[in-house]
Amino acid sequence: MLTLYKRTNFKISKIVTHSYSTSFSLGICMFDHKFHLPIYSIYGFVRYADEIVDTFDSEHKAALLAEFKEDTHKAIIRGISTNPILDSFQEVVRTYHIDTELIDAFLLSMEMDLYRSSYNRTLYEKYVYGSAEVVGLMCLKVFCENDINKYHEFSPYARSLGAAFQKVNFLRDIKDDFYNRGRLYFPELAHAQHINENTKSVIIKDIQRDFDHAIIGIKMLPAGARRGVYVAYIFYLALFKKLINTPGKEIMAKRIRINNFEKIILLIQALLKQRFVTVA
Repeated sequence: MLTLYKRTNFKISKIVTHSYSTSFSLGICMFDHKFHLPIYSIYGFVRYADEIVDTFDSEHKAALLAEFKEDTHKAIIRGISTNPILDSFQEVVRTYHIDTELIDAFLLSMEMDLYRSSYNRTLYEKYVYGSAEVVGLMCLKVFCENDINKYHEFSPYARSLGAAFQKVNFLRDIKDDFYNRGRLYFPELAHAQHINENTKSVIIKDIQRDFDHAIIGIKMLPAGARRGVYVAYIFYLALFKKLINTPGKEIMAKRIRINNFEKIILLIQALLKQRFVTVA
């Protein structure tokens, strides 16, 4: 039985998720109820770390991220924290035996955002692994409920899905990242500093490979997790298709998005076709 303190902290993680992401909130609602609070807590943790490097006063970002990292490890060791986001996260880490390596890889990628403005292929793959693939692996730990064999079986697909989501985010946010934060993640743009149809084609093919690989694993997920993961998948796939059909110049000029009405339509279509069961 969770104490009032613990229940409140999990609710705060849920509020954070709903405040920041309609897509993930809808996806989480499709999970078996037992997965809701753990996944909210993982999202709350990664969201707050990302906020530090993206929106906080640049003068204090490095110190605040270092404190956040230290507080994260203290929370995991102690089994409690006065930071509600970290308290709910450590509860999930300890319950589902989430590896410290995954957490450290994520925080390292957040640190990279403090001092890197462009990436070669090696650093790009390192960043994508730490910022996104490990988040998929953290969620997979929850879905597999400490079944280590299932975890290892599904891990490659979870990494591909995390990578696909992150790369779509890079493409969607390219204008804001470049003009407001001085960042270009795609190695293809390290020297060009703009996206043309040739470089866009290379990027699109890479993302498509991740989506194609990920859907294989989604089909095999336990039923309680499959539906929610698939809903998030179709949201991102729809956004990806919009980006494919948008000229590079336009992507550099404005943020392409799926509005909430479109998300609801996609959700209804998925439920009516019962694609979350067969994922045909």
